[in-house]
Amino acid sequence: MFAALGRFGHRCRVGVLAATAVFIAFAAVWGTGVFDAVSDGGFEDPGAESTRAAEVIADGLGHDEVDVVAVYRSEELRIDDQMFAFSIRQMRDDLPEDRVAEVTTYLDEGLGDVERGMLVSEDRHATYVPITLAGDTDAERMANFEAIADDLDAGQLDTRIGGPVGVEHELSAQAESDVVRAELVSLPLLLVLLVVIFGGAVAALMPLSVGGLAVLGSLTLLHALTYVTEVSVFAVNVATILGLGLAIDYGLFMVSRFREELDGGTALADALPRTLATAGRTVAFSGVTVMIAFAGLLFFPHPVLRSIGFGGIAVVLFDVLAALVVLPALLAVTGRRIDALRLTRRRAPRSVTGAVAAKAGGWARLAHGVMRRPVLNVLAVGAVLASFASALAFTDVGATDQRYLPTDAGSRLATEALRDDFPAGGVDRIDVAVVGDVAQRDLDAYAERLAGLDGAIGAEVARSGDGLAHVSVAYEGEIDAAPTRELVRDVRAEPGPDASGGGTAEVLVGGTAAQQIDSGDAIVAAVPATLAFVVCVTLVLLFLAFGSLVLPVKAVLMGFLSLGASLGAVVWGFQEGHLGGVLGFEAVGTIDPTYLVLIIIVAFGLAMDYELFLLSRVREEYLRTGANAHSVAVGLQRTGGIITSAALLLVVVLGAMGSSTLLLLKIIGVGLAVAVVVDATLVRALLVPATMRLLGGVNWWLPGPLRRLHDRVGISEGGDEPPAAAEDRAADRPAVPVG
Repeated sequence: MFAALGRFGHRCRVGVLAATAVFIAFAAVWGTGVFDAVSDGGFEDPGAESTRAAEVIADGLGHDEVDVVAVYRSEELRIDDQMFAFSIRQMRDDLPEDRVAEVTTYLDEGLGDVERGMLVSEDRHATYVPITLAGDTDAERMANFEAIADDLDAGQLDTRIGGPVGVEHELSAQAESDVVRAELVSLPLLLVLLVVIFGGAVAALMPLSVGGLAVLGSLTLLHALTYVTEVSVFAVNVATILGLGLAIDYGLFMVSRFREELDGGTALADALPRTLATAGRTVAFSGVTVMIAFAGLLFFPHPVLRSIGFGGIAVVLFDVLAALVVLPALLAVTGRRIDALRLTRRRAPRSVTGAVAAKAGGWARLAHGVMRRPVLNVLAVGAVLASFASALAFTDVGATDQRYLPTDAGSRLATEALRDDFPAGGVDRIDVAVVGDVAQRDLDAYAERLAGLDGAIGAEVARSGDGLAHVSVAYEGEIDAAPTRELVRDVRAEPGPDASGGGTAEVLVGGTAAQQIDSGDAIVAAVPATLAFVVCVTLVLLFLAFGSLVLPVKAVLMGFLSLGASLGAVVWGFQEGHLGGVLGFEAVGTIDPTYLVLIIIVAFGLAMDYELFLLSRVREEYLRTGANAHSVAVGLQRTGGIITSAALLLVVVLGAMGSSTLLLLKIIGVGLAVAVVVDATLVRALLVPATMRLLGGVNWWLPGPLRRLHDRVGISEGGDEPPAAAEDRAADRPAVPVG
């Protein structure tokens, strides 16, 4: 099949490239429209109690949340001055009535002195205006906010826009601009590195062309997905960055193998089929491993994680198709001119097979050095990884809010001004929906009981209707602070009021603090099924790749060991703030578990990706010789430089993402970059050779029936076993039979 793809790419190269050009033109116009079709939220669990509470209150009593808070300040004017008041009135009059449901200013008639005083800063140089937006859904309210955003400016007054919708909008807008900047910064760096790796401009442009095509293809596929499911803007950000990195990695593997075939004297017409039958086959199944990892995100109920899962699968699928269909056509057109425009003199190619390869290169010497002291290396690397992973014991989960924005972001400044400058600016609320016919006196008594809970600063029956009441519990502090979380649990534990018909009324507890708790609980609940799916399917795939029962289990265990170290580094660097000075952010003190899940899933897929590339070449040599240690050295020699180069290129892309001004992108970018570095160095170069030396022939153990199954459906880069294999194995037979 894969060899046929190579022949197709050579035979139909002009048609493939012409179709690709048409697709690029289409994607540049239609695909880039994805940014207008994505959603800005999706961090909540749709089936959680807090979500149902919000829906019940909104359906029964109407939406009355404060969506936007506009803070106005003047260092020269006080709120009593006519020009200050005129600016506020003008702003209020300019707001379209069909876009806003309610706007309250300190100038409104009918406000009591206490209510008016709440809207005025303690120095009387500032005021804030709470705004409830029109619209029945989050998407409608976001659209209304975008329509009135410019109208909220109050002339000569300094204007800061905050509130839940304001923060959400700025998070998504900042993410979009930062990802575009990251791609613009990383592409020139990638070109320079590829030129250095290949020693020439033509070869370097091949993977980069696939990467650029992958970005456009990613946007097009994600735009198509918006017609069938909700796609978060953060899914677009993550998927396009990873799509670029993986496409370049796959291009690097393919081009390297193509040049290897040409260097070995293979004719051009045969080089592509051999490249596709070996590296192309591994690229395909490596892509499947990453798609399996992304599929694990579909077990989570959060729209943002599910959309990243769908988007990731679509993007990696496109990367694989670009590498297996478009790139072969490019290579067919380029042919032996792949080495044109060289910047360095290239040494004459030489054979690197068999015993020569096992001793000739630096990677082979490293492998032999590690395998001479396997126990020492396993213990040393294990101790380093375990020390980093120990930071996970101090993980404190929290929520994404204005603290994840840059310190000079408008909505963050508005939130901080609200908290610091106004009498009740730091007060938030827990929303309680009481469902059932409850007498007013019982509702008041219930509110009084809630007001007496530790951490509550008051409670009231905000609204009531036919069989439904909205009780508001006020508190001070961050939504993910420990006292706030404890208050939410206490409110949920408090018995509801008695219903008129007997029994206790149903109580649903919501609000942002409750949503944060429910979101974390939903993530924890989904993790076992996610891990079971990803691990089981990955084990099957690695069995097909390696023809062994031992290597897949070893690969998964080492993958989780390196993941623990990477996540520990994230907790140490971001939650505790030890990287704040280097990366320019203020530590929040907690970390959103959404990003930890994302790092786990993607990093695990990448780890298995590199494992497949390395051990496929090890197995190819093992089938030829039957010598375990020798095969490990040859496999590492053949792939060590390529995997390291691929990891470096991916780290450049992720590092550009980590340079974002947005903390959530910093966490994802740096966290994945650390995972890639750990996996490509400590695991791939040290732990894999050491463990394979310790296990010896057990690495390749496989019962006879499974051996016959693998012979029919398995994958490898080696293809059929050459005739010389029997003679080679006679001189160096494995300790444990392979079948």
